Amino acid sequence: MPGLVIAPRARIFHGHEWVYGSEVKKVFGDPSPGDVITLKDFRDRPLGAAIYNPESQIIARRFSRRRQDLDADFFKRRIGQALEYRQRLALDENLCRLVWSESDGIPGVIVDRYGEHLVLQVLTLAMHQRLDLIVAALNELLTPASILLRNDSPVLRAEGLETEIRVVAGSLDGGFSVEAGGIEFEIDLLDGQKTGLYLDQLDSHAEVARLAKGNRVLDCFTNQGGFALAAAKAGASQVTAVDISGPACEATRRNAARNELDIEVIEANVFDFLKQDENEYDLIILDPPSFTRNKKTLRDAMRGYKEIHLRALKRLGKGGLLSTYCCSHHASRQEFLSNLVSASVDAKKTIRLIAEHSQRADHPVLPAIPETHYLKGFTVEVVPSR
Repeated sequence: MPGLVIAPRARIFHGHEWVYGSEVKKVFGDPSPGDVITLKDFRDRPLGAAIYNPESQIIARRFSRRRQDLDADFFKRRIGQALEYRQRLALDENLCRLVWSESDGIPGVIVDRYGEHLVLQVLTLAMHQRLDLIVAALNELLTPASILLRNDSPVLRAEGLETEIRVVAGSLDGGFSVEAGGIEFEIDLLDGQKTGLYLDQLDSHAEVARLAKGNRVLDCFTNQGGFALAAAKAGASQVTAVDISGPACEATRRNAARNELDIEVIEANVFDFLKQDENEYDLIILDPPSFTRNKKTLRDAMRGYKEIHLRALKRLGKGGLLSTYCCSHHASRQEFLSNLVSASVDAKKTIRLIAEHSQRADHPVLPAIPETHYLKGFTVEVVPSR
C-alpha cells in the first residue's frame, strides 16, 4: 500500500489525526488523490491508515490506527458505532447529529437527522469518491424517507470539490416541521441555513431560557428564532429578535405564529442595530455566524466580537445578562473570554460569570483534536457598581 513517512514532532505523534504537507518526510508508492494510504514514522513503524489528498493543505487524515479499507463494511460499522453512542445520550435521536466527522472516525462526513430525513455533508475527496457506499449504509441502518446531500460548505474548495445540493436517496417534497424543547420549528432542508436548525445550540436554548422569565430579551443573529422562541415560551416579558437575513426573519415570524408566541422581529445589521438602539434590556443573546474561518483573519474577527460585546453591554442595566457565543475553533475559550472581559473594561462595567456553554453532546469532542471543540459560550451578569 502506498503511503507517507511522517517527519518527527508532527502533531499525529501527539494524538491528532491530521497530517499537513509540511509534516511529510517522504511519499512512497505513488498514491492518487482520494486513495487510502498507510502512514509510517521515521523508523518505518506503522501509524495506521489515512485518506490522501495532495491538493489539500491537510494532505492526509488518519481514520484508523491499523490497516483498514474504506469498503461497505467499514461505513456500516462506523456509522453503526456513531448511532450507538447517540442512543446512550439523553437527547432526542430524531433531532440530532448522527455522525460528526473525525469525532466518529469518518473524516469529512457529517450526518444530521430531522425526523425521517437525513442531511449529509461529505467534505473530503476520499469520502466523496465513496458517496454511494455512505448512502447505502445510511439507507440500510436508518431507512430514511430522504437523504439530502448538502455540500455547500466553503471548505470544499480546499479539497478540490464543487459545491452542490441534491437529493441522493428517497424524496423530499418541500418543508416540514419538527419539535425541539417544546417548540415547533419549520424546516426547509433545501433552502435553510446550514443543515436546518443549529442542532449544536439546542441545549443552550434551554439554558438561556431559564434566565428569561419576566425579562426584556434581545436575541441577535436570531436565524430561525431559536433563542427568541425559547425565551418567549419561558415567560419573557418582551422579546426582540434581530437578523440581517430577510428569509431568516420571515422564518422566525412564522415559527412564532406557529407556536402562538409574541416576538418582535427586526431585519437589520446587528452591529448597526446595537449602535442605534436606545432601549435597555435585561438579557441579550449574541450568537453570530463564525467571524473567521482561518488563523489569518482571527485578529479582525476578535475586533468584531469585541465591538458587539461592547455595544451589547451598553444596552444592559445593572443585573443585566449577556449570553454570547463563538462557533470558530480558531478562537480559543480563553481568547473569547478575554475578549469579553476587555469589552467590559471599555464599557466600565464589572461582569460576573454565570454559566459556560458548549456544543451539544451529539457533537462529541476529541481532546487531542481541538478542531472538534469549536463552540464556546458564556453567560455573564452586569454587577451593580460597588
